Amino acid sequence: MSVWDDLTGQEDAVATLRAAAEAPRDSGSMTHSWLITGPPGSGRSNVALAFAAALVGDGPDDDRALAQVTARTHPDVAVLTTQRVIITIEEIRSLVTGSHFAPSVGRYRVVVVEDADRMTERTSNLLLKALEEPPERTVWVLCAPSEADLIPTIRSRVRSVRLRVPDVESVADLLVARSGVDRSLALDAARQAQSHIGMAQRLATSEDARNRRRRTLETVLAIRSVGDAVMAAASLLAVADEDAKAITLERDAEEREAAMRSLGIPPGGTIPPALRGQLKVLEEDQKRRATRGLRDGLDRILIDVMSLYRDLLLLGLGAPADPVNLSMRAELERALPSVPPAAALSVLDAIALARKRIAANVAALLALEALLVTVARATR
Repeated sequence: MSVWDDLTGQEDAVATLRAAAEAPRDSGSMTHSWLITGPPGSGRSNVALAFAAALVGDGPDDDRALAQVTARTHPDVAVLTTQRVIITIEEIRSLVTGSHFAPSVGRYRVVVVEDADRMTERTSNLLLKALEEPPERTVWVLCAPSEADLIPTIRSRVRSVRLRVPDVESVADLLVARSGVDRSLALDAARQAQSHIGMAQRLATSEDARNRRRRTLETVLAIRSVGDAVMAAASLLAVADEDAKAITLERDAEEREAAMRSLGIPPGGTIPPALRGQLKVLEEDQKRRATRGLRDGLDRILIDVMSLYRDLLLLGLGAPADPVNLSMRAELERALPSVPPAAALSVLDAIALARKRIAANVAALLALEALLVTVARATR
């Protein structure tokens, strides 16, 4: 099995990275700073990890290297996966320090930074210094949605590889192969996730996730007044909060238990005053992760609502494209007379504005209420 086998629909990117990984170190195909860009769900992190495995392994068929890299246990690969709203300067400083060590078992030392777009300008400038004068056998691999998400000086020092959104059929094939789900369910999940591989996996394997998504869209379709909009905003925020807690609570408990064990505190034991500061740092990190989880959950909901009004717009215009929400075709047809194309466009603009506001730290409930009031006014 090749390290590249699970990368769905990214043939061009794989060809570029594979040629670089297999080329001699002094060839023009290899550079020491890479940027992998692509929309959410395109598999940026998976591509970066496969590239890292190819660089440190004994060839493209080295399953052991890929397993170690994926498990974050390979001695020559450092991966920064932030669970916060931003990447801190301390995290980048630690990576820069480690990047100067020589590789221990592989040809290269590889440093992967996922969500590099979450760096502040000060943090980016620290990374820039490392990219300007990298050690001879160190390779940096950054991941971001687009080149524009990084400062120009970093963009000028990396080689970019752009990923594309895989088609629905390819994502469905991957779901069937990976999870053994029914083909029709896989297609529906891939379509609803708009080829976002992680979200498609979740929809294909979790009935709760599918039901929650459907209820969210039905709630928005039922809005007819400002009162409905206010109630729906509270409901959507609760759904996003529930989702975020479901993902983080178990992990938070495991981290706290591991931290107490490492400090020598028995389960249920009293925490000595001298050690409370260390646990407080952990709790603050977990709060930041919860904030990011809630924002990500809200953004997923808004993308789903966007797909709903995209479908209504295309149906209203008589476009031949299949709806994203094909399983809700009957509900879309019933809603169509109430949402003419001009109204659908107005709502799509309002969704884009709501996403920007939430990303800019506007109170989520206010942003949702403003959006759904627009929905109420646009509906006949």
